[in-house]
Amino acid sequence: MPSGQLTREAYGKWVPLIGREPLPMIADYAEAVRKHRIDLLDIDGQLAALIEMVPAADHLLIENIAVSPAQQGQGIGKKLLAHAEQVAASLGVADILLYTNKRFVENVQLYLRNGYAIDREEPLKDGFLVHMRKRVG
Repeated sequence: MPSGQLTREAYGKWVPLIGREPLPMIADYAEAVRKHRIDLLDIDGQLAALIEMVPAADHLLIENIAVSPAQQGQGIGKKLLAHAEQVAASLGVADILLYTNKRFVENVQLYLRNGYAIDREEPLKDGFLVHMRKRVG
């Protein structure tokens, strides 16, 4: 399964909630693969999850975490967040940033449980974008 297909499946559950496809569902993954770091997690030979990260001089941005619907609820998101911390340490950066739609309450709660704090909220045409940060260094 290509990464774009995994992301479409992972984010599909949010379409009824916000009335549109979330941005990761319409991203250009050919472009993302060239510009970002995308690490994949296979389980039993099947693509189960991915994390897309954008390194910067002073932080690591988590652009996207996608977990196959069949694998959701099994702690994979937490493992991917831990992986991002290892990547940040290897890059020598002290902060990990991410953002999510405020209406994706499960995601916001996952990040809060894993040590992320809300930096700010930014209005979107259909709600709010929650910007979060975790200091790791």
